[in-house]
Amino acid sequence: MTHPSRQGITVRAAAKINLHLGVGAPREDGFHPLDTVYQAVSLYDDLTAYAADDWSLSTTVADHLGAVELPGPGDNVVDQVAALLCATGCADGCTPRAHVEVSKTIPVAGGMAGGSADAAAALVALDRLWDLQTPDEQLLALAAQLGSDIPFSLVGGTARGLGRGEVVTPIDDTGNWSWVVVPDAGGLSTPAVYRHYDVLFPDASPEPASAQPLLTALTSGDPFALAAALHNDLEAAAVDLRPDLGELLARGEMEGALRGLVSGSGPTCVFLCDSAEAARDVASSLSSVRPVVLTAHGPVSGAHVVDTSPFPEN
Repeated sequence: MTHPSRQGITVRAAAKINLHLGVGAPREDGFHPLDTVYQAVSLYDDLTAYAADDWSLSTTVADHLGAVELPGPGDNVVDQVAALLCATGCADGCTPRAHVEVSKTIPVAGGMAGGSADAAAALVALDRLWDLQTPDEQLLALAAQLGSDIPFSLVGGTARGLGRGEVVTPIDDTGNWSWVVVPDAGGLSTPAVYRHYDVLFPDASPEPASAQPLLTALTSGDPFALAAALHNDLEAAAVDLRPDLGELLARGEMEGALRGLVSGSGPTCVFLCDSAEAARDVASSLSSVRPVVLTAHGPVSGAHVVDTSPFPEN
């Protein structure tokens, strides 16, 4: 699976936030049924894949993410993508051969699907590099095998997710929504948040809360309507585990955000504002209490090729 070109293929994939996250009681298989609405926002990881004689992977992390713990060699989701593409794309079960570089700016372990973005970028980049020509529907199926957020990271935009979130249906979203994003270096374990949700809500309905009110608000194009419809069933569990997140949400709304919300399982918090200018004002205010405050807009595209780059020479 080598390629004569020394050009690299760079694929960009966006962070996601959950505008709606309805969580049902756990099923017999232990998974929680979800009804969620994802939106891709303008915080990105870039992944570049180069042809090589063996497999190697390196990651650089933006300064604003601080010191983060990344998976070791062989345990990264990009390694899993490469192995799965080889297993399904080659009759002889070939060995992955590429040099892959990941540049991360999406908060790590922050409920914004940074790992899923990297997986989606790897699916696109390696499929192109190795000229596998995998049909889109099969790429989505492979993505679902790897993780429930990864199909959305391929699709981008705004989409509804059912099942475990992996059954993705794009939504026509013509809005231009302005967000403030506040990462948190502390991290929160997604399984731990789900377990705590089960403790807090032992009588939760088997069916997750419907996303229909959120979908209706999206069609209005009105940020005030969208703010009123934002919903995250995991927020109570995340805030109970980390009360400081509740304090941050209250502070953001006091500073002018229409609504604050824990992103997914947290600990990143996002704030919807009524304009890009308002988002900048809220971000400036929150920067006095948090070291890293970002602004973003959505929806944006899913994983897509942005560049070809020459192989780096030592």
